[in-house]
Amino acid sequence: MAPPFRYYVRVRYQDCDSQHVVFNARYGDYIDLAITEFLQAAMPGRDPWNNDFEIQVRKQIIEWHAPARFQDVLEISTFVSRFGRSSFDVQFDIRLASRPEVIVNATTTYVHVVGEKGVWRSAPIPPGPRALLEAGARGKIIDQAGYHPIVLPET
Repeated sequence: MAPPFRYYVRVRYQDCDSQHVVFNARYGDYIDLAITEFLQAAMPGRDPWNNDFEIQVRKQIIEWHAPARFQDVLEISTFVSRFGRSSFDVQFDIRLASRPEVIVNATTTYVHVVGEKGVWRSAPIPPGPRALLEAGARGKIIDQAGYHPIVLPET
């Protein structure tokens, strides 16, 4: 089986606190970036602005094991770990790129919602989106850190 979807991001100066490590709240930002990229990769053509498949965060649990620092490249492995009727859990394992140890892991419960004019209610996850989330964009990589070199084909 292919590895899970991976997202790479570089730690910026403004992400760090006075102890010179990533401020704990920034990991929520990294997770939000990762889920956005994961959904784009898993559900090609999904428009996050047209209510095709809307989700809201219900719960998020983050565990810290080791720090990240300025200029570190983070690899965030992302996959759906549980499905309910209208909710699903996404696991985020954050590593320093090229290192096997997980420095932060998080589980976020998302609820599929439908609605109009800002009034949302939970709804069952439709079979099509569920199948795409289950497949989980395995093997795909989004690298916004410039970690993987670009190899151009010879002409």
